[in-house]
Amino acid sequence: MLQPYKTPNVEELAALSISRDLSKVFTRRRTIRQFSPEKPNRELIENAVDVARLSPSGANRQPWTFAIIESVELKKEIRVLSEIEEKRFYIEKPNHKWVEDLKHLHTNCDKEFLTQAPYLIVIFYSHFSWKKSEKITHYYAKESAGIATGMLISALHMCGLSTLTYTPKRMQFLSQLLDRPQEERPFMLLGVGKPSSQAMVPTLAKKTLDQVMKIYS
Repeated sequence: MLQPYKTPNVEELAALSISRDLSKVFTRRRTIRQFSPEKPNRELIENAVDVARLSPSGANRQPWTFAIIESVELKKEIRVLSEIEEKRFYIEKPNHKWVEDLKHLHTNCDKEFLTQAPYLIVIFYSHFSWKKSEKITHYYAKESAGIATGMLISALHMCGLSTLTYTPKRMQFLSQLLDRPQEERPFMLLGVGKPSSQAMVPTLAKKTLDQVMKIYS
């Protein structure tokens, strides 16, 4: 079933102004690793997820679940299990090239942010679901979850919240710990909150617009 599409009515000059302002706003977006203990209103998190759920997806299957974690005990368990995985990555079976490439970001086995951030959001995706006894295929499930996660991070940033994207090499423990259905897979974990007054970030250079954009007219 189709219905008429009503395009957003934004005049060109206003649209140009918005696009320029957005570029400035997102220039200030940084991944942080030190969070303030101040707990933002949970509605900010829920509203950001509400934006993310509107993301496009393959065949509109919407193959995602967003698990918001406030529980102190759950965050402690996630940290313990994550640091077990990190020790494998950094110490027991290191990929030396990968570890070397991460040095400028000052990452290590310690994942204090997992217990420090007021909220953790785990994004899950699934390649299929069930409707009664019928198996429903989710097309481009991982790509769809990636788009939704980008919209989520953007919405959180627009609300003045900071995030840390985190993907342990092996994440299935998150499904087990949060008792998610067998068909779901963890895609990413986000730490969410306000930055600590002591938060430090690496000095990074982003590629210029000319380096990443090619116009074929």
